[in-house]
Amino acid sequence: MKITKMDYAATGAFSQTITDYLAQNEKLKPFYNRFPGINVFEAQLQEKEFSSEQRQVLHKALQEQYSSVSEINPKVQQNIDLLLQPNTFTITTGHQLNIFTGPLYFVYKIITGINTCKQLQAAYPDYNFVPVYWMATEDHDFAEINHFNLFGKGYKWQTEQTGAVGRFSTEGLDQLLDEMPEKFAVFEEAYRNSKTLTDATRAITHSLFADYGLVSIDGDQAELKKALTPVIEKELTENLSHKLVSETSAQLEELGYKPQVYSREINLFYLKDGLRERIVQEDGKYKVLNTDISFTQEEILQLAKEHPEQFSPNVILRPLYEELILPNLAYIGGGAEVVYWFQLKKVFEAYKVAFPVLMLRNSAMYINRGNASRMHKLGLSAEQMFKPFLDLKKYLSSQLHEEEITLKAQQKTVEDAFKEVEKLAKSIDPTLVKAVAAEEQKAYNALQILEKKLSKARDSKHEQTFKQLENLKEKLFPGGSLQERHDNLLSYQANNPDFIPALVDAFDPFDLKFTILEEE
Repeated sequence: MKITKMDYAATGAFSQTITDYLAQNEKLKPFYNRFPGINVFEAQLQEKEFSSEQRQVLHKALQEQYSSVSEINPKVQQNIDLLLQPNTFTITTGHQLNIFTGPLYFVYKIITGINTCKQLQAAYPDYNFVPVYWMATEDHDFAEINHFNLFGKGYKWQTEQTGAVGRFSTEGLDQLLDEMPEKFAVFEEAYRNSKTLTDATRAITHSLFADYGLVSIDGDQAELKKALTPVIEKELTENLSHKLVSETSAQLEELGYKPQVYSREINLFYLKDGLRERIVQEDGKYKVLNTDISFTQEEILQLAKEHPEQFSPNVILRPLYEELILPNLAYIGGGAEVVYWFQLKKVFEAYKVAFPVLMLRNSAMYINRGNASRMHKLGLSAEQMFKPFLDLKKYLSSQLHEEEITLKAQQKTVEDAFKEVEKLAKSIDPTLVKAVAAEEQKAYNALQILEKKLSKARDSKHEQTFKQLENLKEKLFPGGSLQERHDNLLSYQANNPDFIPALVDAFDPFDLKFTILEEE
């Protein structure tokens, strides 16, 4: 396997905010705690506070959650037990419960977390580091998780269920399994034998990553939610997060950075089976949107004390919730996630919770042997493939000893000739100047038409080459985007069972480079 690294900025696929962050632009430094590097974790370890009582609650919750797994891998069980120790910390990534793992970046996030733990373990042998996948079980945007692409075909789960997707029954997923081009044991086992999407996703991540000790956690649990109670109370009575996030968002905008998320006055949902709706304050009451449910302030604060599990944090408060219930040091996210974490630092400061190191997940392009062969036959490198199609086409034309066809010189000659004719017309009969101009325009138009015809004729000579280039670009950048945003894990693992180990070997979470893996 040939491994090539590129600067993220050179790919043209990442936002200015992210490339500025990776370049450690001074403007962004007030919005994060520590820039990712092995050496900063010594201070992060000292700053993170997590009591033995919190560890007991976390351990018990994980044991209960993993009761849905028929046989826990010893490495996973060991990591769950290690969380009871005061010298054990987590590295966390999070993602929605995309069916069949959704786009590739789901896998890339988790592998980045696994490799971060490996490197930290080597650098800080007196501590233990556990990779954690935070399952976004309370998310209710079903349209974002109910589909995936495999071998050029789209698959979609149809269900009328509503509310938090983690609580969805797996009913109907068996139909998708029957539609698949072949049987994939990991998904067959998970979707046919799990009651809920949460249990199925835990089973999938356990099958794929248990040998690396990955622990998956579901925040939708009553005992865990108790840690959120003080936050819920302040959110309902002071709108604290809204004030702080609004201030930070305004500061980012002044610096030319667009905020990724927008805060609500109350950044909480009301959560019950089949229901996850926003809580709003209207006419002196707290109302649950799109329902008849409402509370007085006294009633809703009492509910927060007795049943915090009936409250669900939105994107503004979910990161804080994660850090309250995990002994976490770093959060690994995609570009959009890292940007919205920039908006949250003041919220963490207000609650006196250590702000984690923000790490951009590894990104990659995987070039299989067939596509690598096509690329080399065209005389192109992997780095060149990031250039726009027209630029590559122009480059190939030059390599084929074909200059770009242009009739600009001839147009200049015609223009000069008509200037002489115009002078002559003015001296003989000024009324003929318009006729001269009209004829000049006709000549100009004729040359343009000829230029296009000549270019088309030249292109047709190498039509097959350009078609190969077009097909290769689509394979490597499906729909014009990175593979990781479109393709599914099975598109690669089906042909290469060692796809995940290859990624584990290739990804370095601290080199802050885009990774290209090329089969040889």
